[in-house]
Amino acid sequence: MPPTPETRSMVLLAAQICEDKKGTDTRILELDPVDAGFTDFFLITSGSNTRQTGAIADEVELRIKRDFGVYAKSVEGRRTGEWILLDYIDFVVHIFTEQTREFYDIERLRKSARPVATHELAAELNRKTEAARKKAPAKPAAAGQLGREDADRTDLAGMEGGALAAPAGSRAKKAASKKAPAKKIAAKKAATKVSAKKAPAKKAVKTAASKKAGSASAGSKPARVAAAAPKPDRKGVATEKAPSPRARPGSRTAKRVAAGPES
Repeated sequence: MPPTPETRSMVLLAAQICEDKKGTDTRILELDPVDAGFTDFFLITSGSNTRQTGAIADEVELRIKRDFGVYAKSVEGRRTGEWILLDYIDFVVHIFTEQTREFYDIERLRKSARPVATHELAAELNRKTEAARKKAPAKPAAAGQLGREDADRTDLAGMEGGALAAPAGSRAKKAASKKAPAKKIAAKKAATKVSAKKAPAKKAVKTAASKKAGSASAGSKPARVAAAAPKPDRKGVATEKAPSPRARPGSRTAKRVAAGPES
């Protein structure tokens, strides 16, 4: 199965990232399907040290994930950084240090692979994209356009119907809103009348109670005065007995009290 345009686009993006991160001797190898059926492309680049190889690998992963939503299925060698491998199934990215790349010489191991320049890969990608656009049928697009026009017409009809029905509904709402305040005003007036009627009755009850209390108090005063008046003796002279201290038996005071008043 030939590589898809998306795979070619991802390989081009990864190669551009290697160039931006100052990777050296960046190469793209298109593998023979018979010799290596597990992937379509090898992307090989070199860094001067392990920090540079790690930075290239991080940027490749980030950009492919952000632009295509694709994650590497396997990542190897990140801890040491001498040979970092990013496996995207359809293509594999090899990031070496210069000494490690010279030692393994991976290009020699894949003699059947065809080197592909970035501009050649880009031109082939454009050609594939144009061919796919020409093969795409135009009828579904026309049908979709007709469907959109029909939907627009139905929407317009619905809007017109709603506009016609809106005045009747608004009139009914306005009439209901007018009736509601009138009912509220009538209820308030009735409540005020009832409260005004009840108020004089309460005042009359209060005045009657106050009158009764006054008469009761007026009647009780003469009784108290009469009770407090001194009693007349036999000769008709009112005498008041002053409270005397308690007399002991046999004392002069006791004898005077027993003898009674002098005639």
